[in-house]
Amino acid sequence: MIQKLTVFSKALTPEEFDRPRPDRLEKGNPLRTTRNHYEKNGVSAGLWACETGAWRIAFAPGKDEFFHVIEGRIQITNAAGQAEQFGPGDAGVIPAEFTGVFEVLEPVRKHYVIVDRAAVQ
Repeated sequence: MIQKLTVFSKALTPEEFDRPRPDRLEKGNPLRTTRNHYEKNGVSAGLWACETGAWRIAFAPGKDEFFHVIEGRIQITNAAGQAEQFGPGDAGVIPAEFTGVFEVLEPVRKHYVIVDRAAVQ
């Protein structure tokens, strides 16, 4: 069988909208928009956008996220209070079991790839 490439710029993936859980909100109530262009065998990839705001995050064991910021600015602060900012062209990985605060400083758009090893067991 010939596998088909996933081309983000040509994908007709519908947008999904959500907001952070109220019990995790730190600042604002930002609308988040996700276009999950690919999902298979515990791997998902797509485009994510968000308004300004902040919320606490807690990654599950076995779940890592690579991201690449296209536009805007975010700050991710770990449980020890160490913060890193990311802007256009910057990339990073949020590792499994990471806890901290995710803050959108300027409306952001980013590509993401999530690997969920628990989903393939």
